[in-house]
Amino acid sequence: MKTNRRQFIAGAAGASTVAALAVASPAIAQKKYDDGVSDTEIKIGNTNPYSGPASAYAAIGKTIDAYFKAVNDAGGINGRKVKFISLDDGYVPSKTVEVVRQLVEHDKIFALFQSLGTPCNTAIHKYMNQKKVPQLYVATGASKWGNPKEFPWTMGFQPDYHTEAVIYAKHLLANVKDAKIGVLHQNDDYGRDYLGGFKEGLGKEVSRIVKIVTFEATDPTVDSQIIQLKDSGANVFFNVSGPKAAAQGIRKAADIGWKPVHYLNNVSVSVAAVMKPAGFENAQGIITASYMMDATDKQWANNEEMKTWSAWMDKNMPGANKADANYIYAYAVSFLMTETLKRCGNDLTRANLMKQAASFKRFRVPLLLPGITVNTSPTDFNPLQAVQLQRFKGETWELFGEVMHAEST
Repeated sequence: MKTNRRQFIAGAAGASTVAALAVASPAIAQKKYDDGVSDTEIKIGNTNPYSGPASAYAAIGKTIDAYFKAVNDAGGINGRKVKFISLDDGYVPSKTVEVVRQLVEHDKIFALFQSLGTPCNTAIHKYMNQKKVPQLYVATGASKWGNPKEFPWTMGFQPDYHTEAVIYAKHLLANVKDAKIGVLHQNDDYGRDYLGGFKEGLGKEVSRIVKIVTFEATDPTVDSQIIQLKDSGANVFFNVSGPKAAAQGIRKAADIGWKPVHYLNNVSVSVAAVMKPAGFENAQGIITASYMMDATDKQWANNEEMKTWSAWMDKNMPGANKADANYIYAYAVSFLMTETLKRCGNDLTRANLMKQAASFKRFRVPLLLPGITVNTSPTDFNPLQAVQLQRFKGETWELFGEVMHAEST
C-alpha cells in the first residue's frame, strides 16, 4: 500500500521571541546519540489526521511544524535543527500502525511527538514501548498514558479524561436538581474513558444515567443519537465527542427543541471549529473544563503570553483563525517539547529524553491558565492535573469557580 505521506521539514519560517528563548548553547559534555540525532539534526516524528473525520485537528500538526521552523531560524536546539516529519493517518488506527512503522523503521526518528487520538495511540502503544522509542506528550487525555511502570516510553500531556469526567459528575450533582442524564460517547477507548470517570464521579447516584448511546468516528451524523437522548427524558447531556460530532450534536439538540444542562468534553472547546459551526445561539450555557487560555476570551487581551502568541501567529501562521483553540494547544505543547529537548543537552539518547520529560517541577508553559503548571516524576507521567470549569456565553467561554486539581476530585 502506498503511504499517504505528508512531510513537514522545519527550516523556512521566521524566528520568534519565544522560540529564541527555548534555544541554548551546546552543553560541554560528551555527546551521546540514539537514532534520529546528529551534530546538526534532531528527527521528530508525528501522526495527525489531516484527512478524515478528525481533520479539524490538522491545525495542531501545522502549528507544530511552524513552531519548529521558528526554533530552527533562531538557531535550533543546542545548535541542532529539528526535522519534523508529520504523516497523515486519517484517524484510522490501522493506518497509524503503518505510518508509525515507517517513521520508526525507515525514517529512524528519535521520538514520536504529539501523535493524535486515543484509538490511534492505543494501536501503537505496545509497539513503541517494545522498540523503546519515546511516544511523548501524546495528543489524547486517556488515563492509560500515565503508567510508567508498564509503559515507560509513553507520556501524556493534557489532563486525563477520567478526572475531567469526575469533575463534571460532581458539578452536576451539586447543581442540577433531579438530574436525569443522557450520555453520548464515541465508541472507543476515548469515549469509554470519559464514561468510566463520569460513573465514578456519580458514585451511588450512577442510576441517574437514563440513556447511553454511542457512535463511530466514521458516522456521518449523530442526529439519531440526539433524538434518542431527548426521547429518554434526560435533562442533562454529557457530550463526549470530537469537534465534528460535537458541533452536530449541539445543533441537532437545538433543532429538536431539547434544552438539557449540557456538559461538553474539553477536546471540543474550539470556538472556531465547534461552537461557531454549531451556531452560537445553540451553544449558550454549555459547560466544559479548561486548562488553557482562550483567544476569544477578552480577559486575556492584555496578557503578555497571549500577546506574544498572537504576534507569533501573525508572523508564522498568517491568515490562521485565532479563534481555533487547537493553535493555542499546539503552541503550548511545542514549547514544552522544545524545553524537554533543550534540557537533554548533548545526551540525546531516548532514555535521557524520557528522564528529562519526567523531571518537571511547577514548570510554567505559556498559555496555561494561571495556577496550572507542568509537574512530572519517574512515577508520575501526567504533566497536567488541573482544570477550571467554564461556560459558553455570547461568542466565547467564561471561566468560573476555582482551579481544581486531580487530587481534589
